[in-house]
Amino acid sequence: MRKMAKKTQTFEEALTRLEEILHALESGDATLDVMLKLYEEGVSLIRFCNDRLETAEQSVKMLQIQPDGGVALVDFGKTEDN
Repeated sequence: MRKMAKKTQTFEEALTRLEEILHALESGDATLDVMLKLYEEGVSLIRFCNDRLETAEQSVKMLQIQPDGGVALVDFGKTEDN
């Protein structure tokens, strides 16, 4: 069994491992103890992925056309109305 999410793990690796855990839990072939460990690992991986997504969202910028026709770099998800 693999260990909990590592700091050096990539987002994509974490998603792949989450898929493996999901398939293992859905199969129902594992013992209760193993399923609980897989569940805990999955929760840890979900937290890791959520943190990575929040960090990425905070760093994403987009170009926004201003009323005067100029272009400004703004935080993703923010508009003139926000």
